[in-house]
Amino acid sequence: MIHQPRRFFPNPQLALSDGLVAMSDELSIELLKESYSWGIFPWPHEDSPILWFSPDPRGILDFSEFHLSKSFKKFLRTCEWEVRWNTQFDQVIENCAFTQRKGETGTWITEHLMNYYKKFHRAGFAHSLEIWEQDKLIGGIYGVFVEGSFSGESMFFHKSPASKVALTVLVIELEKIGLKWMDIQMVTPNLKAFGGRYIKREMYYKRLAQAQAQKNLLKPLSPRSASVSRIVAAWTRNNVQK
Repeated sequence: MIHQPRRFFPNPQLALSDGLVAMSDELSIELLKESYSWGIFPWPHEDSPILWFSPDPRGILDFSEFHLSKSFKKFLRTCEWEVRWNTQFDQVIENCAFTQRKGETGTWITEHLMNYYKKFHRAGFAHSLEIWEQDKLIGGIYGVFVEGSFSGESMFFHKSPASKVALTVLVIELEKIGLKWMDIQMVTPNLKAFGGRYIKREMYYKRLAQAQAQKNLLKPLSPRSASVSRIVAAWTRNNVQK
């Protein structure tokens, strides 16, 4: 059972069949914090109020099922791209919003929503993991960490496969602090290839309550850097020792 205060939202387990929980005209740090602590996320639609969802089924990435192809593992072992945390959050979310993707038009990350995620970052709840080649940002991912649970929001790349590298390093870092899974909301073909899958809403909320009870803290908050190959090598050694 989730033991977080609920001032703004109805019980998300009573959402409509499409997952809609609530609508609002405005955003705030308080709304975002409460929504994520209850597994609810904003999904703006053009010419509509802000819509808040808790879909059934729900996409998750279980770290015990995280899959890397042989060719990608080989790439990671020799990848000297640099990993940084939270050094350019604004650039990451802007790239996620505006980078053109094959077969897609528009973005769900509106200017209004983007501005509030930037505030959420400055408040310590939204985070970016960035992939750099020398001094050029070539890919990244951002997400939200609230009450011991991480929700991945969006990722981008300017050089392949930088977004996949960002996701892999994120999983490694989240495992280090004791997390066993992350919320991905929807399972895209890309995330499915890494092991993403859907679970029933009821099971999702059981997992969320368990994650909150563990009270894990997201430690790699300060800007720091390390090569991808170094991070992956340490992760591989630890897994072998287990």
